[in-house]
Amino acid sequence: MTYETFSVDIDSDGIALVTIDLPGQSMNVWNQALITDFKAFVEELISKDDIKGAVITSGKKSGFLAGADLNMLGASKAASMAEAFESAWELNGMLRRMETGGNSAKDLLKGTAHAKPVACALNGLALGGGLELALACHYRVCADNPKIQLGLPEVQVGLLPGGGGTQRLPRLAGLQAAGMMIMTGAPTNPQAAKAQGFIDEVVPAADVIAKAKEWVKANPKASAPWDKKGYKFPGGAGSMDPRAVPLYLGSSAIALKQSKGNFEAVKAILSCLYEGSMLPMDTALRVESKYFTKLLSGPQAKNMIRTLFINKQAAEKGAARPKGVPPTELKTVGVLGAGLMGSGITHVTAKGGMNVIVLDRSMEEAQKAVAYSQKIVDKGVKRGKMTQEKADAFMARIKPTDNYDDLKDVDLIIEAVFERPDIKADVIKKTEAVIGKDVVFASNTSTLPITGLAKNSSRPDQFIGMHFFSPVERMPLLEIIPGAETGDKALAVALDYNARIRKTPIVVKDVRGFYTNRVFPPYANEAMLMVAEGVKPALIENAAIAMGMPIGPLAVVDETTLQLGYDIMTSTKEELGDAYVPSGTEELMDIMVKQIDRRGRRFGGGFYEYADDGSKKLWPGLADHFPLAEQQPDVEEVKQRLMFIQLIATAQCFDEGVVSDPQSADLGAIFGWGFAPWTGGPMSHIDTMGVDNFVRLADNLAQKHGERFKPPMSFRAKADAGETFYKAA
Repeated sequence: MTYETFSVDIDSDGIALVTIDLPGQSMNVWNQALITDFKAFVEELISKDDIKGAVITSGKKSGFLAGADLNMLGASKAASMAEAFESAWELNGMLRRMETGGNSAKDLLKGTAHAKPVACALNGLALGGGLELALACHYRVCADNPKIQLGLPEVQVGLLPGGGGTQRLPRLAGLQAAGMMIMTGAPTNPQAAKAQGFIDEVVPAADVIAKAKEWVKANPKASAPWDKKGYKFPGGAGSMDPRAVPLYLGSSAIALKQSKGNFEAVKAILSCLYEGSMLPMDTALRVESKYFTKLLSGPQAKNMIRTLFINKQAAEKGAARPKGVPPTELKTVGVLGAGLMGSGITHVTAKGGMNVIVLDRSMEEAQKAVAYSQKIVDKGVKRGKMTQEKADAFMARIKPTDNYDDLKDVDLIIEAVFERPDIKADVIKKTEAVIGKDVVFASNTSTLPITGLAKNSSRPDQFIGMHFFSPVERMPLLEIIPGAETGDKALAVALDYNARIRKTPIVVKDVRGFYTNRVFPPYANEAMLMVAEGVKPALIENAAIAMGMPIGPLAVVDETTLQLGYDIMTSTKEELGDAYVPSGTEELMDIMVKQIDRRGRRFGGGFYEYADDGSKKLWPGLADHFPLAEQQPDVEEVKQRLMFIQLIATAQCFDEGVVSDPQSADLGAIFGWGFAPWTGGPMSHIDTMGVDNFVRLADNLAQKHGERFKPPMSFRAKADAGETFYKAA
């Protein structure tokens, strides 16, 4: 029998070598074609006497198998929960049939039946359903390469492992190790996996298939450990085992600490681990499929899959790139400015394989970008993540200069000088005097409108904004901002560059602050307003973290500095004059910056005080300047204010066309300022709660706390029409 997604070669010993190699795909995944083919092969394996056993491997250099096709899962629609369960059970049931050889668990336990041996030859990464396939095999051999990732990351998109992972991994590695791995989604390497008991052999890459075949030949009758009489969970399991009870309690506490109760998948995983540990394997697997079906049918997983996988991948592949513009080959990029941002841009550009000429006003200043990258690559070499040869080649791509003439042959310019229009105007003119006439000029700015900066350019159609986030080498988002006269070529080149540095790009409208800096300040301001009202700072910070934000807003303000906020506030006041609308934080900012010199972490402290060892705690002196109110709000009220101020600011940006689609709004929020990922992003969250419900709750908050919570009229219209934003998009 021939298959579309893998080849089957049967050797003289009757061992079938199954080599998975999905046509037209860079990575193997469980899509419907592979599931259909594999189901047929399992029946062939069970029924054909000339096949004595099987070894499963991959024909791709990219890895073994990366899990389920999330595009398939994200698009799944079932007429009923029963139909959804049967769809979810398809993979689980198929793997169990391979594991048992089609025999009943009862016959396997009695020893009156056995399965044909199946071994897995892991020659690369095995994640999600890829690792679950390996766990359903009777023996697992893995290549000895510390870079190979083995893990179950489904929780990161709001799901749980639905191919037996929550049941087989604990039965091999024990509840504690398996629980932590599944609940965090963190991968491990082959040697650690062997130590934990779910990889049997780690051998040189060239030997994985031979070793797997050797085991199959030596074990003609196979069965999984849990299908043998006398099997016991490693480390204990079940509701009455005194070794297991503390594990359940500890796992629940750890899970709550990590997820803050926001992730439905974490709760479902805990249920699978607890219930499954007390049930026979066949029942336990059906319990897993039940919880998987419930998650996949709910809004949280659908939102997370859509934003964190489908839309993220589409953006990174250049969904916003203008059609018909040929790609630009970017060999050398000129970076203007070797400060913190310029140094970070230099680093990611060199990491993307491009040469960089980094210019500053003196060679001493320009060398700072070299030192910045040298520090990072030295750390990489020290930790074994990079060879010295690769580190040297990396650094050879960076050339510092103080001479504009050195920029004459670059393919792209990225300006990252001080955030002052006059300084930017000066470097634009000096650079354009020497670069080629077709070279695109990109300005890295967080607030200055691109159309205004482009007035200093002799080629405004080739001028574009690129807003990087600090630290550049770690922050995943890139805002791309076309000005009023920016042409298709400039946008295409910006996205071609982004493809090399592997950021998640969104294209946003040219307004002051763009998108992320239009939404984050109201969130920070809301936290500061609460401080001024006398709300306990610890309550504010803990409410934000409980809501799913990575750190509290006051801690972020300290990192970005109150001084910066004060400067932006002052310059905005000057620019807008009588049109300036006060935010309500002006007095607090004046006290913190001008009166008591609490300007942020870089200046010694702000809302927090910082110890020499890097630890921090909220500054007790805050209460002297902003006395605590006798009546404190409850945590849910604080969470609602902090959540809705972000939703309202996002809604206003969407209403004004700052972001043109809900996908960009959600991607920018999660990857730009760390908006709670369990929601799928602010627009997904509004759709999920219902636009009418969002408008009603926003109006309630506006009545209680002020007009800043009023939703835009377009959202009221959408609520009246009973529509959602993603359906319209």
